[in-house]
Amino acid sequence: MKFMLLCYDDEQAWERAGKDALDQAMGEAVQLTHELHAKGQYITASPLHPVSTATSIRVRGGQRLVTDGPFAETREVLGGYYLIEVNDVNEAIEVAARHPGARVGTVEIRPILEIDGLPKNDRAASPQM
Repeated sequence: MKFMLLCYDDEQAWERAGKDALDQAMGEAVQLTHELHAKGQYITASPLHPVSTATSIRVRGGQRLVTDGPFAETREVLGGYYLIEVNDVNEAIEVAARHPGARVGTVEIRPILEIDGLPKNDRAASPQM
């Protein structure tokens, strides 16, 4: 089964922790990615730029509304993602629990809904995180 791991971070907590803590966490995330790749469970992963770079689009009444930042006001924001293929949700939970972001934020696990008719992704996945 394929699962998306959505990594929600508290950016202010990482700022308070400092650059060394963030660099160490990124190193752990990279190591986790390589371990998943070695097991054939890795599909793709990537961190996101800070939420201050986000733009949100909504269409209401035929009008496009563009705003800077995320849609919701919240302390935790989407900081990155993993797309993995594992046997079941329990295995996805084990992977998510190993992500360093789970210690500061939240890693949400969502099964991928695979539907017919979508184009295949021909790009080769490479460890980015």
